[in-house]
Amino acid sequence: MLIDRAGWPFIIGALLVAIAAAYFFGRAWSVPFLILAAFFLFFFRDPERTPPQGPNLVVSPADARIMAAGEMEWPGAPAGDWKIISMFLSPMDVHVNRTPVAGAVRRVEYHPGAFLPAYKKEAGELNEWTEVWFDRPGGPVVVRQIVGILARRIVCRLKGGEQVSAGQRFGVMKFGSRIDLFIPRSATIHIKVREKVVGGETTLATLAP
Repeated sequence: MLIDRAGWPFIIGALLVAIAAAYFFGRAWSVPFLILAAFFLFFFRDPERTPPQGPNLVVSPADARIMAAGEMEWPGAPAGDWKIISMFLSPMDVHVNRTPVAGAVRRVEYHPGAFLPAYKKEAGELNEWTEVWFDRPGGPVVVRQIVGILARRIVCRLKGGEQVSAGQRFGVMKFGSRIDLFIPRSATIHIKVREKVVGGETTLATLAP
């Protein structure tokens, strides 16, 4: 299994502290830092995924549990008519994010903000987030990476003008967070609230042709 490169500073840092603790204070003192290094290895794991095939599929951008799905008023939603899919990532979930659709990246926007618990509805408006717009026939698809209390850093590796395929790795969120997905109202949603989804594999919706 791969480890996302954003995790190596945490893993190596914990191992170096473990070595120093063992050298200066004895082996027992290194155990907490070895456990921490093991947690970082687990957290930043990046398993291979096989995206479903189809030209109009919306693939889950993360391993998560669905918080909301459908047409509704949503704090901080981009201007436009959307269906909303919001999902919460626990610290135990894979935090590598994947592109929900194939297409061109129109733009990437960063918004500074607070660090409210990610499961709060208003966190999508008030918290720090990074937003990626994908151009699609029939209207854009927008994915928003949102920090929480523990997730204080978002990594987004996409740039405007890139061509991407559905299920492609594009970033990672560090230590518990949320993703909001905005899709055209003409799309058909296939998942339900509280359902567990798998990043890069679960089909969330189908876009109108």
